[in-house]
Amino acid sequence: MTHDLPAAPERGASRPFGRLITAMVTPFTADGSLDLDGAVRLASHLVDEQGNDALVLNGTTGESPTTTDAEQEALIRVVAEAVGDRARIVAGVGTNDTRHTIELAAQAEKAGAHGLLVVTPYYNKPPQAGLLRHFTAVADASGLPIMLYDIPHRAGTEIATDTLVKLAEHGRIVAVKDAKGDLTATSWVLARSDLAFYSGEDALTLPALAVGAVGVVGTSTHFTGVQTKQMIEAYEAGDTNTALALHRRLLPLYTGIFRTQGVILVKAGLAAKGLPAGPVRPPLVDATGDELAQLRADCAAAGLSLPE
Repeated sequence: MTHDLPAAPERGASRPFGRLITAMVTPFTADGSLDLDGAVRLASHLVDEQGNDALVLNGTTGESPTTTDAEQEALIRVVAEAVGDRARIVAGVGTNDTRHTIELAAQAEKAGAHGLLVVTPYYNKPPQAGLLRHFTAVADASGLPIMLYDIPHRAGTEIATDTLVKLAEHGRIVAVKDAKGDLTATSWVLARSDLAFYSGEDALTLPALAVGAVGVVGTSTHFTGVQTKQMIEAYEAGDTNTALALHRRLLPLYTGIFRTQGVILVKAGLAAKGLPAGPVRPPLVDATGDELAQLRADCAAAGLSLPE
C-alpha cells in the first residue's frame, strides 16, 4: 500500500493546546467530596510553577469514572475562572455513549472550557465506522476544538490510521492524545494529516517529538513539568543532546509514576509536597507506605525531591 505524502509541516507549526499539558488530578477533601478550593490551588501551581500551557480536567487521571456530571461542571468552572486567562482548559467529556458525550461537551463549553478531550468509547468496542460516527457527532455538536484520545489498552479499541485521517478532515478535530504506543502508526497519521499529536505516555514524549508530535499530555508532569517543557523546547531548538539528557534523567519518574494506577501515586506525591490532592475514590485505593517510599526513590533518581 502506498500513499501520496504531503510536505512535512514546519516543526512546531501547530500547537493548538501548547506544548506541555498535565492531566490534572481532581482534589477531594478528607471525606471524599470535591475540593474546589484545592482544585484552584493545584491548577495555579501547575500553570504558574510547573509551566503548563494547558490542563486536562475530568480525564481518567481526574477520576472521571467516579465523579458526577455536576462535579465535573463545577470543576471546569472554577479552574477556568482561576487560570483560564493564562492556560487552556481542556475538558474530558468522552464516554461510551454518544448522547451523553454530546451533553458533557455542551456542559463543558458553557462552563468555560477552551477545548475537549474525547476518548475512544470503551467496553462496547464499536467498529471503526462507529468511531467515525461518534467523534463526528461530538464535533458537529460542539463549537470547541477537539483532541481525540487514542488509548486502546484502556478502551479496548484503537482508532485506526485511516479513521484518524478521515476525522482530521473535520474542522474542529485538531489534535490527538496518543497513548497507543505505536510510533509507526503515529508517523503515518502525521504524514497524511495536519493533526497535532501529543504523547499520552510520558516516557514516549521525546520519541514522539522525533516523528512529529508537538508535546505531551502528562501524568508525572505534576512534578516534572518544568524539566519536561525544557526537554521539548531543547528538541525544538535542535539541541537534541540536552533533550536526550533530560529524557534519560526523568525516565525513572516518567515510568515510576505508573508502578500502580497513576492517579494513586500523583495524589500521594502531591500530599507529601503539601499540595491539594486528598484521597482517591473507590474502586481505587490510596498509596501504601511502601509505594510512597518507592515514589520518593523514583523522584530522587530523576533529580527531584519529595519531602518525607
